[in-house]
Amino acid sequence: MPSRIRIDVVTVTCLAAGLSFALAGCQPMTPKTSATAALGTATHPAAKFTAAKPGAGTHSPYANSGMPTIAGNGVVRASFQSPGEGPMPEKVTTATVAPTPMASVPRELTKVILPDYRIEPPDIIQIDAIHIAPKAPYRLRAFDTLVVTVPAALPDAPISAAYTIEPGGMIDFGAPYGRVRVLNMTVEEADAAIEKHLAEQLNDPKASVSLGDIAAKQQISGQHLVGMDGKVTLGSYGKVQVVGMTVAEAKLAIERHLSQTLEQPEVSVDVFAFNSKVFYIITQGAGQGDGVARFPVTGNDTVLDAISLINGLAPTSSTRIWVARPGRDFSGCHQILPVDWYMITQCGDTQTNYQLLPGDRVYVAEDRLMSIDTWLGKALAPWERIFGFVSLGTSTVSSVTFFKEQGQRGFGGF
Repeated sequence: MPSRIRIDVVTVTCLAAGLSFALAGCQPMTPKTSATAALGTATHPAAKFTAAKPGAGTHSPYANSGMPTIAGNGVVRASFQSPGEGPMPEKVTTATVAPTPMASVPRELTKVILPDYRIEPPDIIQIDAIHIAPKAPYRLRAFDTLVVTVPAALPDAPISAAYTIEPGGMIDFGAPYGRVRVLNMTVEEADAAIEKHLAEQLNDPKASVSLGDIAAKQQISGQHLVGMDGKVTLGSYGKVQVVGMTVAEAKLAIERHLSQTLEQPEVSVDVFAFNSKVFYIITQGAGQGDGVARFPVTGNDTVLDAISLINGLAPTSSTRIWVARPGRDFSGCHQILPVDWYMITQCGDTQTNYQLLPGDRVYVAEDRLMSIDTWLGKALAPWERIFGFVSLGTSTVSSVTFFKEQGQRGFGGF
């Protein structure tokens, strides 16, 4: 009986909290009657999270709900249930939170421009080679391209095109000229080798030979993953350290590295995949396991955008939401930003629709009734199995006894 009364009291408390949310509706919020509005002006030098008690401080729809609230003295207060404590927690986790001027926190209508992006693993950067010219003397390699023009070539078999050096180091001019080996030669040496080969079929075969493109350009251009060591690999040109750099700084670092083997190289650099700057959405699972989702920061994300990425609130979730910002403020306090879900969605209020920054955690608390139901299910499941086994055993014994008696008396009682 005491257990039954205890559960009924919890149920009535939850229903009363829901009723207070419904009554709050879309009424105008003032610093005297709203926790979130008071947060906009709270500058208390020692704001702390403590257990919110009924009737303490100003009235708020978040009272007794575990959400941060504002007391009459401007202290931010909230209680957190530790994992595994069940629906009736005996302990309350106390933490210090930020007394930062909330008016300076970026919101939906007062967004800020994020600082220059710093490259970190595992970002992917796009590098395009604009000007790649090797330093002299350059030795020809496979897949390099030579532009060859021979004015004295046969009319039906002209030689005036770009020819790619084959893996064996040969250039194929086709019939009737055949192939010429130019691997590891300079452009001047290749010119002489081509003229010597064509002299067998042409009179005075003066050739004009120039370097069209180098195969190493393909190793530079493309998408490059920033490795765990903070470097990108440029094929035969080695690795370049780019971690912690902006795009402009990475461009200079890559060009400086390539200048060791290339003549005044020029490349363009951009971030192809922003993988290192993310925010998290943590959904409390009402005893069924918490969910964590990871999304890249675009610089324009808000709390409402974040919730839309997980297709809204789950059946096990409540509307108790807050943003936990990593690190501490100038006074050494935690940075906790409460979210008023009803005001954002039903009234279009942007006061707590904060702009999300890299590393933010959007925490969605569980529905307490669902948590109680899960807890009861876990507590009663073993007993249900025991009682089911006992019931099955009793039924089996009764059936065996019945058929045994029937067999002694004969079927049909004869």
